[in-house]
Amino acid sequence: MSPQDMTRDARLALACLDLTSLNDNDDAAAIDALCAKAQGPAGPPAALCVWPRFVAQARAALPASIRVAAVANFPDGALDTGRALRETQAILESGGDEVDLVLPWRALAAGDAAGPAALVAAVRAACAGKTLKLIIESGELPSPELIRRACSIGLDAGVDFLKTSTGKTGTGATPEPARLMLEAIAGHARRDAVGFKASGGVRTVADAAVYIALVRELLGEPALTPTRLRFGASSLLADIEALLLRQGSAGKAAAPGDY
Repeated sequence: MSPQDMTRDARLALACLDLTSLNDNDDAAAIDALCAKAQGPAGPPAALCVWPRFVAQARAALPASIRVAAVANFPDGALDTGRALRETQAILESGGDEVDLVLPWRALAAGDAAGPAALVAAVRAACAGKTLKLIIESGELPSPELIRRACSIGLDAGVDFLKTSTGKTGTGATPEPARLMLEAIAGHARRDAVGFKASGGVRTVADAAVYIALVRELLGEPALTPTRLRFGASSLLADIEALLLRQGSAGKAAAPGDY
């Protein structure tokens, strides 16, 4: 990949980055540090992604242009609709813009599609008008058929993004399941209204470039925007900043013609 292409992908990855901190020991100081990182020299990410209890703090510390996302039913993906709804409501009441919901993937893998579908539909109704990303935990679903079924549940329920992983299991984002997810989006009636989020193990611009190329191939250039593409990561920002600052491209917002 040429330096020009790397710079282009770095700028796009930053514009589409959900800068994430979901550590068990996160505290107010860690969220303050995350908010400061989001306002660094290379420019802002699309969003911050935190635990629900930190949404109000992050929202107060950030400009409105940086969205605040938080996780629900995370990380285990229990088949517990009441819990998922309580956590979703807490996110919304604290000023959150986006909900990253874990699909009950273990229940799906055990043969129960109706229960997970009902949970996703209930959360979709509870956060109408807000961005809902469905984490299918693609690395833990043992077959392409289950990945496609998980995608169908989300697409039919009206989610805004399909997301690969929580980042809390042994396998995060990988290209093969990502292709299946993008093919599911491309083949659905809502294809132009649904985005893709790669999360779990996306640490470098080169990692992100793999998914940028897949989205370009399967969804087309119009999908290369923060409304259709996201990266969930914590360490990716450091590689983006190192590249952009070295190339003198920091602070230049990505534009559609640059993708």
